Amino acid sequence: MTSVSPIPPGFHSVTAHMIIKNAGEAMDFYVKAFGAEEISRFEMPGLGLLAHGLLKLGDSFIMVADEFPPDFGCPDALSPATARGTTVSLHIYTDDVDGMYQRALAAGCETVFEPMDAFWGDRYGQVRDPYGHHWALATHIKDMTGAEIAEAAAAEFSNMPAG
Repeated sequence: MTSVSPIPPGFHSVTAHMIIKNAGEAMDFYVKAFGAEEISRFEMPGLGLLAHGLLKLGDSFIMVADEFPPDFGCPDALSPATARGTTVSLHIYTDDVDGMYQRALAAGCETVFEPMDAFWGDRYGQVRDPYGHHWALATHIKDMTGAEIAEAAAAEFSNMPAG
């Protein structure tokens, strides 16, 4: 008898599952903007909605799906376009943050902030895709201890108003 792993091969314990208006179009965009690889997509027959799409980005999978009408039993599964914002940022570590940032802009992302050398040891920037999702882009450039990060943060924010 074979045993089945509770986590499918290639997956990690946590996998992003994004709800997106026009999820199929968004999958194509993520291939172009971030170099994702499309693994699969399944549309709901007769509805023209993507029930499940799977992308691979680096060593991680990202699941995507369209919003569904509330009577499908998922009334809170809203895209950022419908919810008017997002509270999540997907974080990508890459060996060339500046190159990925430029690629994302060329594909149609908007700048949240340009890559910069951050106080915690990453070169770090953020973009917003045309579907409302935020993407943090980073290259780790310096190993730091917790004390070094705290000291650098104190220096970085020493001129900020309290409050």
